[in-house]
Amino acid sequence: MIGSLLGHWARYHPGKTALVCGGERTSFARHNERVMRCAAALRALGLRRGDAVATFMGNCAELVELYRACALAGLVCVPMSPLLQAAGVAVVLRDSAAAAIFSQPSLQPVLDALRAEFPQLAGDRWVMNGPAVGYAHYSALMAEAPEFGDIEPVDPETPFNIMYSSGTTGAPKGIVLTHRIRTAYALQFAAAFAVRTDSVVMHAGSLIFNGAFTTLMPAWLQGCTYILCTHFAAEDFIETVRRESVTHVMLVPSQIAAILTAPNFSRAALASLKMVCSLGAPLPHEHRQRLQDVLPGAIYELYGLTEGFATVLDGADTAAHPGTVGIPLPFHELRIVDDSGLEVPSGSAGEIAGRGPLLMPGYHRQPELTGRTIVDGWLRTGDVGFVDADGFLHLVDRRKDMIISGGVNVYPRDIEEVACRHPAVLEAAVFGVPDPKWGERPVAAVLLRPGSPVDAAALCAWINANVAARFQRVHEVTICAEFPRNVAGKTLKRELRARWSGQSSPA
Repeated sequence: MIGSLLGHWARYHPGKTALVCGGERTSFARHNERVMRCAAALRALGLRRGDAVATFMGNCAELVELYRACALAGLVCVPMSPLLQAAGVAVVLRDSAAAAIFSQPSLQPVLDALRAEFPQLAGDRWVMNGPAVGYAHYSALMAEAPEFGDIEPVDPETPFNIMYSSGTTGAPKGIVLTHRIRTAYALQFAAAFAVRTDSVVMHAGSLIFNGAFTTLMPAWLQGCTYILCTHFAAEDFIETVRRESVTHVMLVPSQIAAILTAPNFSRAALASLKMVCSLGAPLPHEHRQRLQDVLPGAIYELYGLTEGFATVLDGADTAAHPGTVGIPLPFHELRIVDDSGLEVPSGSAGEIAGRGPLLMPGYHRQPELTGRTIVDGWLRTGDVGFVDADGFLHLVDRRKDMIISGGVNVYPRDIEEVACRHPAVLEAAVFGVPDPKWGERPVAAVLLRPGSPVDAAALCAWINANVAARFQRVHEVTICAEFPRNVAGKTLKRELRARWSGQSSPA
């Protein structure tokens, strides 16, 4: 399914630019040739259909090639954030039963610490996209690969990839997304965002997070030129939009804030943009309005979960329905339900539930968690919202405790479990506080065991040395004499957050 798209465009538009990354421009014909060779190299490593291939690298052309080669060969791609530390990588490798891992030389120290633990990743199945002692070289594997041979159909229900929600705890959530689901991404978001064959789609965030697929898959479907930025810098982003006549981009609010304050920000520089989609966190009203003034009708907002539900606020509806996150995609259904799962009246707040063609078959190896999340065919999001009289969704709270920092979901429990491993810590509560650059940042409040000789700075350093990913590092640790609790004894994080804000306010 998805694997056949590149060959289609290589046949009918061989000379068109398919991929721009790191200063290199690759035609559809050349891109197809490299992907076919990559798929053959994966086979030559002894990988078979259904095997998991982990990627542990930043944005690069090789990552795009691996995504497409896995799809072609019926392998399951498991993207991992390059911000993960060794503990987080180990969790994902174990849970996914990865049969190979592809990485980059700068991350070699992380992998060096893990090699003895994963004997199944023997020999050439530790691969780097640059020179690294003791690792196979991506270019050498490509050069030595045989012809791929005939392309065999892939069952639509075959997993395309497993997206790990954090990959940082003992029981990670691996979200299984099949070829059929990714095809639905391609069809539905191409229609929602009006992506055409002559569109130029650019991605300036990390390609390993699921939000990237909301524009990647439509670009694959429509045979667009796809520009992958190796990093994000606001001035460079604006210049690339101007130079390449970019038409479609997906951004998180922190990126939008940086763009709005860049010295080269102007209506003229961004004039080619027909769609700017914000996702990952609520877009502040003032940022939305300023962007709307420069690009009227081009500002979209997406609310969604990797597990498989999405609403989109179309650019044409932004002015008429401010403060909403739009309506469900076609073929999707939305309900607002109470604690019993019963639908509440329009205008009443409750849990957002949805279903449709993007819905995952389940969490990898976690049937009980799947059963709690998908109830009677409906995805229970855990988010609170309400639907207005026009059917537009208003988001009240994104997962009560979740922290969204720079568009990345940070789960407090992951950090709390690390903090509680410290011998001085009795209890820990992690919550998000506002940050002008990242949207939010995590702060840890702790209760110490009696007589424990540790100060906040030392504890903060210890937590940050032991979390699995850099984006989980806490900004501050505050030591409390007690936690505010409700009658059931549950810690009230909103009160802890309010206390912190009061203590941190200027005098």
